[in-house]
Order: sequence, then C-alpha cells, then structure tokens
Amino acid sequence: MKRMLRIIAPILALVLCLVPFAACGGGGTAPAPDGGTAPAADGSTPVPAESSDGAAAAGGTLNIWSFTDEVPRMIERYKADNPDFNYDFNFTIINTEDGAYQPALDQALAGGGSDAPDFFCAESAFVIKYTQGDASQFAAPYTDLGIDVAAGISAAQIATYAHEIGTRGDGAIVGLPYQATGGAYIYRRSIAQDVWGTDDPAAVKNHIGPGWDKFMEAAAELGAKGYAAVSGDGDLWQVIRSNAQQGWIVNDKLNIDPGYEIFLDISKTFLENGWHNDTRDWQDPWFADMSGSGPKPVLGFFGPAWLINYVMSGNVGDTFGDWAVCEPPTGFSWGGTWLIANKDSAHKEAVGRFFEWVTLDTSDDGLQYKWANGTLEGPGGTKDTVASAVVMGRSDGTVELLGGQNMFDVFAPAGASASGSTWTQYDETINIAWRDQVRMYSSGQKDKEAALNDFKTRVNDELGIAID
Repeated sequence: MKRMLRIIAPILALVLCLVPFAACGGGGTAPAPDGGTAPAADGSTPVPAESSDGAAAAGGTLNIWSFTDEVPRMIERYKADNPDFNYDFNFTIINTEDGAYQPALDQALAGGGSDAPDFFCAESAFVIKYTQGDASQFAAPYTDLGIDVAAGISAAQIATYAHEIGTRGDGAIVGLPYQATGGAYIYRRSIAQDVWGTDDPAAVKNHIGPGWDKFMEAAAELGAKGYAAVSGDGDLWQVIRSNAQQGWIVNDKLNIDPGYEIFLDISKTFLENGWHNDTRDWQDPWFADMSGSGPKPVLGFFGPAWLINYVMSGNVGDTFGDWAVCEPPTGFSWGGTWLIANKDSAHKEAVGRFFEWVTLDTSDDGLQYKWANGTLEGPGGTKDTVASAVVMGRSDGTVELLGGQNMFDVFAPAGASASGSTWTQYDETINIAWRDQVRMYSSGQKDKEAALNDFKTRVNDELGIAID
C-alpha cells in the first residue's frame, strides 16, 4: 500500500527512524479515486483484498497524528499481518518538545474535512484535554468503533487508572493506552549490597518503604556511606505528584493539595542533607548519574519500564547489569500514550479494528503480546510493560540491564496501585510552575510563603485560573 508521511519536527533522528516506512511494502496498490482498485505497476488489475468475512475490504486513507514513530510502526506491522486491511496512511508526526503538537492537532480537529485525523495519540501530559476536557467533544466512544470495550478491559485486565483517564464525563471510554506506566524504584544492586547487605528486591523494598518517612531513613543511611538516594528532586516529584488526594483544580480554582505541598519540605530536606546530586531530569548531569559518573553514586531512579528501556539503556555505561527494580515507597505512574478516534472519521470500523489489536487483543498475534516480548519487528526487540496484566502474566520480562530480573513481576502489580483521578488538562503547565518555585524554596532563594504566592500568581497569569 502507498503511504504518505508528513513530519513536522526539526529532529533528524526522527526523520531517519521513519525512512523505512516509505520503503517497506512499496509494491502494493492504492485504491482508485472511484473506490475501485487501481491497476498495478505492470498494468494488470489486482484482485480486491478480502476481509475476514469474505467481503471485499472497503479501503481508503487513514490520517494518523502522533508525536513519535511508535504508532506508525505498529500500523505498518498490523498491515503486514492483515492484508485485508486495505488502507493507505497519512502519518503526521509533530514533536511535543516545542509545544507544537497540540495547537496543530486542535486546528486539524476543528477544521475537519479530509485533512482531519481519523485518530490521534495523546500523552499523559495532555491526554485529559482530549478525553475529559476542552477537546473531548471530538472523541469517538470506543463502542462507536465496534469495540465491546467493557468486556475487553475486563478480559485483558487493564489497570483501572488507564481506562479512567480515557473515560469522558458522559461515561464513554474514548481513549485507551497500549503501555502500562506504573512505576517502580530502579536501583543499583552493588550499592544496595554495600549498604544493606542484600540486593534482593523483596528485601530492598522494605529498606526504602513503605512511605516517605521510611525512604528518608534509607536516604540517611545511604548518605552516611557517601551515596545519594536519587539524582535530583525531579525523581521525587514523579512519585509525590501521583499521591495527592485532589488535583490542581477544584471547583474551577487552583488547589494545592497537602500531597503536593509535602514536596516543598521533602525537596529541601534532600538538598540540605546532600541526599541527591541536585540534578534536573532530562539534563546531562541526570543522565550522568545513571552511569555512576556524578558527584555521588546514586542508588536509584523512580520510573516505569520505559525509563529503563529508552532512557537508562543508553546512559548506564559500565553499570549495565547492576540494576534491579522493586516496589516503590508509594504507588505512582508516569507517562503513557492513549489512542483516540475522531468522531467524524469516515473509517470508524477500520480504526476500531486497529485500536482493538493495539489495546485489547491478548492473543500472541496482538500488539500487547508482541510489545511485551519485544517481537513487534522480529525476535530480540525491546520488551516493555503493556496495558494488559493478562499478557504480562504470560510473557517473558527478563531484562539484561536488570541482571536478568523479570521486570513484569514488579511492574505488573505497579499498575494496580497507580491512579489518574487527580489529573487535569492543565497539569503540564502547572507542574512546570510548581517545580520552579519548589527549587527556589529548597535552595533558600525564597521562603515558603513567597514561593507559594509566586506560584499562584504565575498560574493565574498563564492560565487565568482563579486563586484564593
């Protein structure tokens, strides 16, 4: 089948990653403008593709919007495995780093017509906007796609937080993820052995938790031997933010939950005691701590499996194999990508077929199994945690970076303790403002009252959200 690709991102690596799409399967045929089948390159007339029930496939073109190449890779595999899926694809990939994805997507959805997406991806930072917030009116319920979504969620054992986030105010499920992003504590075996005499995950989890008091006791023990518990306060925030009782917005006003406010004091305590290396996540010193080349060796990082697979794997250096995962002090989730269909798509049945294969199919032929076992593009690929606990339960999650540990033993139950009930569509902007003020406070540049007042003012200025 013919595939057209638009890439709106100034990132060469992404362009290079997508080059194979244009090359694979290039010998296929495209539907003719009248809905028939165009002649092949040799002038012959191909036989129409057959659908599973023997009828000719409808065909057409699907417009797909994403911010990475993951979903385009999936749909290429789905097409290869299902030749009756007689569709062309327009992939529009816009990187989220510069904030360009959402405005472009919003414009395409509002504009409608042939250029509008048939389906699109939304990540955790802004998914609520499209499933429950200002843009949720564009979303099609999964039931409208021909999916028995309630039965599928139950059979696949999808974590509650994953489908709650995808549930609109009218009760319709309009988005599901393919990953599981419940988190764990990812720690250095050799450091745990030196401090506590064991690197066994079942024992280490009792040294670092449950609860923040226990984790700070562990940080003090680590500090006494010249180690840091985490790299920076961003590592702590990913856990703390998941444990608030209420979100940032309550009754249309800014709300600072005690679960968020605790971050002020914990961050200050860790900095003053030297229990972290004062790095910022996603910057070079943070990556350096993964290889043990920072000021102090760091015991661990908080994160889901994707942090291991796509971040740590390229930065651990000589510490490769010296890592393990255990239950964190409190449950949390971080990240994830939800699939959402456009209610105005003319190809809902086709979108539904693909969505079901990606999110709910628990067979060996479904995306969930291939993604979990690293076989999407053949044996030996990267293994990842998936939305279905059923699939993880019968998959091989052993990872060499973790010294051969089966990470699914920890990450599968992690999803059950994660929650998305406090997420709002404004979290991305508010979290940035909050973390900036917390760093000003913890470093002594502001007192607590000034930090809180400046945070409230910034949120009001940037988002127009009322404050007390």
